[in-house]
Amino acid sequence: MTDDSFQRTDNRLRNLSAVHRSPEPAFTFDTPFDRTGTGSSKWARAEAPGVIPLGLADMDLPGPPAVAEALERRTRHGAYGYTVCDPAGRSQVADWYRARHGVAVDPDWVLLLPCGPRTALRLLLDTLRPQAPVLFPTPEWAGFAQLCRAAGIAHRELPLPLGPDGYHLPDGPLPSPTAAVLLSSPHNPSARVWPTAELRALAERAAEADALLVSDEVHGDLTHPGHTHPVAVTTVDPALRHRVVTLNSVGKTFNCSGIPSSFALVPDPALRARFTDTLAGYGLWEGGLLEQTVQHAALREGGPWLDALLLHLAAARTRLTGRLGPAVRSAPQASYLLWLDAAALGLPPGAARRALLERCALEASDGADFGPGGTGSLRLNYALPGPVLDAVLARLERL
Repeated sequence: MTDDSFQRTDNRLRNLSAVHRSPEPAFTFDTPFDRTGTGSSKWARAEAPGVIPLGLADMDLPGPPAVAEALERRTRHGAYGYTVCDPAGRSQVADWYRARHGVAVDPDWVLLLPCGPRTALRLLLDTLRPQAPVLFPTPEWAGFAQLCRAAGIAHRELPLPLGPDGYHLPDGPLPSPTAAVLLSSPHNPSARVWPTAELRALAERAAEADALLVSDEVHGDLTHPGHTHPVAVTTVDPALRHRVVTLNSVGKTFNCSGIPSSFALVPDPALRARFTDTLAGYGLWEGGLLEQTVQHAALREGGPWLDALLLHLAAARTRLTGRLGPAVRSAPQASYLLWLDAAALGLPPGAARRALLERCALEASDGADFGPGGTGSLRLNYALPGPVLDAVLARLERL
């Protein structure tokens, strides 16, 4: 299908729904938002009635109206057959990076993937078929270790130094041999935005070890006001870009992770071709009906909603960090994650999650799930409506 064909189809769908469209509501995140009956994984983690789940990285906030409207328009069409990849989707991703982050992404680098970021990373690992170990920091998102174990890939964890201003990327040469370095950027669980100089230095050390740097940036568009997210593939020395892959998705940013989609920035054409072949080997292809519908709407119309969301998240962050003070291990600069020292909260480090649940009826992620560097910590998600955040703060007074 050509660009013109996609545009004509999109125009027909818009005309079909024009009579049903209502005025754009103001973006507000201060009213209760009930997810009962939606099959929410986050709320399934609540272990008893009345518990507020704060563990899973999933927002209890309504997503952009533009995404809901786009899905409604598409479902009214009535035909849901095989789709091809919209060729304009690559340029749309590049335009988003230019407008949102002020960086130049070549549309040719973009792969539009019909799966979530976790699956995309597994497919990339299958493409690499690493013989040497894969490295990633600790504490770090548990998915890296899980995927490596599932793929039968040896891995090592590198401790992140913790300073008064938060975590820092490790210094010094990387162990040799190393096949790839996996990194969440911004950091998950602490929501720290990695300084540009540290990210560049890590890319240089990875190149010296003949390793690929894979930057998982699904929280990158959620950088708080006053901070700038360095997009790895455009931040590193141009001579090293062929050794970097950036993974991203509209899922975390626009609260639509239940419709799996992602995109990869792969400057190396040979690696890009191999990645595409791996997709085909699993019966997957670029694009996807619902994935493209959601991604187009989010990137095309979601900017104003995202701006309002970031103000809401920054205000919630300030309230929580003000209440929890020295228990905050690393001040969050992005996303909606808070990384806490259990002992500073008066909780037993070895059983902090259970103690918080019993004392405050608040469910959190156990820091031990984030590797050896996470033991004795808790991760909380504060992407909550205003009244729920009020309830969380009131319950924390029980500590």
